Amino acid sequence: MPKIFEYLGILLFFYSNEHEPIHVHGKYDKFESKAEFYIVDGKIIEIKIKQIKGSRPLTGSKLKDFEDFLELYADKIVQKWVDYFIYHKDVEFEKINTRIK
Repeated sequence: MPKIFEYLGILLFFYSNEHEPIHVHGKYDKFESKAEFYIVDGKIIEIKIKQIKGSRPLTGSKLKDFEDFLELYADKIVQKWVDYFIYHKDVEFEKINTRIK
């Protein structure tokens, strides 16, 4: 389970056996959601937040923090996904403790 970011206590990670569409999991305490990236001609055209079966989704301010982070870091997340799953490279973990918006 490669951890790729931590933002204000929200851990963003991939499971080691992921599948397409490209997506990232966001977990805070006992809450977890995932964000799916829809890409056309190499550009992210949409990010959809989805619930994880059997988990309680992120809500309130933590969901907003997750959405804000995704908006600014989407390209880096997708690049880390490609590096890890396509090129089998190690991905660097980054911890961000200051609010980005």
